[in-house]
Amino acid sequence: MKKSLNTTLIYVLSILGLLCCCFAGLGFLLSGPAYLIANKKLKEAQLNPDDYEGNANSMETAKTVALVILIINVLYLLYTIYILATGDISEVQEEWRKMMEEINQSA
Repeated sequence: MKKSLNTTLIYVLSILGLLCCCFAGLGFLLSGPAYLIANKKLKEAQLNPDDYEGNANSMETAKTVALVILIINVLYLLYTIYILATGDISEVQEEWRKMMEEINQSA
């Protein structure tokens, strides 16, 4: 029985990782495993092409999507660490407070 190259899990983890990017770049916890799973499946499919059914190109695309989202998350995580390390968090909080006041005044 042939194994399937199903990309659904890779895409779901990647998209959830992109959504979690807003939380200080913590989406790398989802997009990292998505990339690793896609990479593992591609290597297995290349070593034993007769054991797998499905399109390897679609898995390659899913792997690329996971990698791009992983890079976005890591960059945002590094930015968050930089902000916390340099003490600029008070400026960010002040900007947040101003935006919230503007939203409350316009509503």
